[in-house]
Amino acid sequence: MILRQAGVYCGVVVVLSLAADVGCFCAAADTNRSSAAPGGATIDQQFEQLSARFIDEYPALSPVGATSLGDHRFDDQLDEVSDAARERQRAFYRQLQSELERIPQARLGRENQVDYQLLAAHIRAELWGLDTLQEWAWNPLSYTQLAGGAVYGLMARDFAPLERRLMHVAARLEKFPRLFEQVRTTLDKRRVPPVHAETAIKQNRGVLATLEEMVRPHISRLSEANRLRLTKAMETATHEVERQQNWLERELLSAAQGECRLGPALYDAKLTFTLASRLSRQEIRERAEFELRRVRKEMYALACGVLRGRNPQASFPAAPEPDVQQRVIVDALNLACSEVPPRDGVVPAARRSLELTTRFVREHDLATIPDDPLDIIEMPEFQRGVAAAYCDSPGPLEVGQKTFYAVAPLPADWTETQCASFLREYNLRSIHNLTVHEAMPGHFLQIAHANRNPRPLRAVLSSGVFVEGWACYTEQMLSEEKFLDGDPLMRLITLKWYLRTIANAILDQAVHVDGIRREEAMRLMVHDTFQEEREAAGKWTRAQLTSAQLATYFVGFQEHRDLREAAKTAWGEGFRLKRYHDGVISFGSPPLRFVRALLLNEPIPE
Repeated sequence: MILRQAGVYCGVVVVLSLAADVGCFCAAADTNRSSAAPGGATIDQQFEQLSARFIDEYPALSPVGATSLGDHRFDDQLDEVSDAARERQRAFYRQLQSELERIPQARLGRENQVDYQLLAAHIRAELWGLDTLQEWAWNPLSYTQLAGGAVYGLMARDFAPLERRLMHVAARLEKFPRLFEQVRTTLDKRRVPPVHAETAIKQNRGVLATLEEMVRPHISRLSEANRLRLTKAMETATHEVERQQNWLERELLSAAQGECRLGPALYDAKLTFTLASRLSRQEIRERAEFELRRVRKEMYALACGVLRGRNPQASFPAAPEPDVQQRVIVDALNLACSEVPPRDGVVPAARRSLELTTRFVREHDLATIPDDPLDIIEMPEFQRGVAAAYCDSPGPLEVGQKTFYAVAPLPADWTETQCASFLREYNLRSIHNLTVHEAMPGHFLQIAHANRNPRPLRAVLSSGVFVEGWACYTEQMLSEEKFLDGDPLMRLITLKWYLRTIANAILDQAVHVDGIRREEAMRLMVHDTFQEEREAAGKWTRAQLTSAQLATYFVGFQEHRDLREAAKTAWGEGFRLKRYHDGVISFGSPPLRFVRALLLNEPIPE
């Protein structure tokens, strides 16, 4: 999972940003298609001026998003979540849309045709989110993450002197009373789903943990006056967070009766915006169910070989009954899952995995590895409760800044049985696969390359399908290249993770459209795709808290796999994995149909 502070946080646009002077970053226009526009500018220049103005003005809509993604003009400000703020957003997007529609897309150069479509789609999605989906009215998690991100984004990376960042923390904390008052006014308690209220209660105090861990140890570095100001601001913030906690527990939770399921109309619309794919919901479902059956057959054949290697006398039917197939795969997975880290050893195991995966990518010359720093950290408390891990990359203005591969610790209140279940799911081989996905050569490597793309909009308006699909593709690619010396148990775990990807796509629409109940969902995850109870329980919660995002993994993998086959056909004997990988991730992170056109020199699709 990539943590990218972008999109709409309940009517607050949380985005990355670039500096006002962005003209020098724009790639040269394809002058073969350019023609004069009013005022003497070419059509391409006209579009590039509009996109540059978008990038300059967009960050002001969300100071917290601007900070976390690289624009530090607003570090002492805090987002507004009021009706007036949302109206400013609408006006911004509608004006932008009006100007964009006056530019003839067909007369732009190839690169600008891609960026035009990215910007147009983004505008439509933001307006739909504001006026139709309206998460700002019913999703309290956006606000708990906003409050936590207000501090974390300033302290996580050394983009400015510590003293300056600390005083910007103070400035934001001083605005917490206004922020939380706006949150309480904005949220329609009856529309909030109970699961969202429950998760917000768990996350809300996380900002206080961030203050204690990332801010308080540095207070002594300040002058006396600034130290007093920051201390007072922290006291104010603590009071406001506790007041918000009381409101969440006593008022919001008791009143929350919203439906977490979007229903077919909202879900299909959001799926279209999220995926930017021609695959319909039904086509995704059919592909996923086909892949579920196919991968289970592959796992059965692999499991037979593993078990036969330990017992040469064992005999397995070529066409097993369902219960035989299930038992054989489970028996082999039990061997793969038996090597687990200690309860407090998940983060150290991830560090070891990073060493192994980085060495493998380098020795097999699979992709160009950037020199950017990468830290493996314990997930901040305000981000917990949605995923077991994520990659938090710097924004495009901070190329070379630190990336964080965050892993959630086991909750302190889990029983030994629950901990054992989690650690079986995240056994040592699974942690290797997790590291491939989140770091090397997954999210960390791909986004480090994407952030170096010279076209600003590619970095700003990234496709989750491209990003998550790439990470899932790298899991299978490393396995096929014989990571861990072709260990069959590692291959079995990698296929199990692909089953998780498949289950994600099925579960997402099953929750939000089909009304699947917990028992059916748990069977899909625990029985059909071999997930441990703790992983499945967490995913059930995540599927209710989010929508459309879980489908990005499967759809993205399918599209990445199809693109690689197309490149093999087009390049013939010239195909090399490093050439292909470096090429695919050189264009930023746009939807894959555009990557295909740019990589293979095909017409830019509509």
